[in-house]
Amino acid sequence: MKLRSVSLVKSFKKGKKAVNDVSLEVNRGEIVGLLGPNGAGKTTIFKMIVGSLLMDSGSVYLGDKNVTGMPMFKRAQSGISYLPQEPSIFKKLTVEENLLAIAEYLKIPEKEKKEKIEHSIQEFGLDKLRNQKAYSLSGGEKRRTEIARALLINPVFLMLDEPFVGIDPITVNEIQHMIKILKAKNIGILITDHNVRETLEIIDRAYIIYDGKILLEGDAKSLLENAEARRVYLGEKFNTFRGNEIQ
Repeated sequence: MKLRSVSLVKSFKKGKKAVNDVSLEVNRGEIVGLLGPNGAGKTTIFKMIVGSLLMDSGSVYLGDKNVTGMPMFKRAQSGISYLPQEPSIFKKLTVEENLLAIAEYLKIPEKEKKEKIEHSIQEFGLDKLRNQKAYSLSGGEKRRTEIARALLINPVFLMLDEPFVGIDPITVNEIQHMIKILKAKNIGILITDHNVRETLEIIDRAYIIYDGKILLEGDAKSLLENAEARRVYLGEKFNTFRGNEIQ
């Protein structure tokens, strides 16, 4: 199954196209990056795919199903989950209560809900935090809680907008590991982040968007070797990876 956008177009002030004829796809069990400078249109594309922003034209498909006309909650029920850049957890609730709030929407027996919540708490290392209020969590702890919560609805595809923002290097490694676990669960991941090195370390391939258009597509190594990618986005000195040492 694939998540596809076809010829997305979105204009804002004075008719300028923030997104201009963007087509991309993500397969199940694949991590795909959507990279580009500030103002390139990345978050706008994310919002159109998940249904929180109306497009001027274009289509979104989940497998063979056209979901373009579906509201955001229907797309979520169909398997498209979204973690925005801004914190989305309920600050006054505990970690466990945050998971319970989402589990209430699941049409499954109460026993199964509790089992799913407990599994998520253990899988994402939240056991010691379960009774802690969300407002007191660190940036990484909040992100772990958000990802655990998103998985309760059994997404087929998960869209991560700036998952590494505001967290320390050790937690970045933890989030990278979590994303790889999601891939192993056969969840398709579309990710955008200004921490380019950390993103390129985990992706299978990426699109580089520039001025609202897809400029390039390829794996990390091919993008690093591409002169145009360096010119418009990466920079000439960008050539090292911390983890897998792709040069």
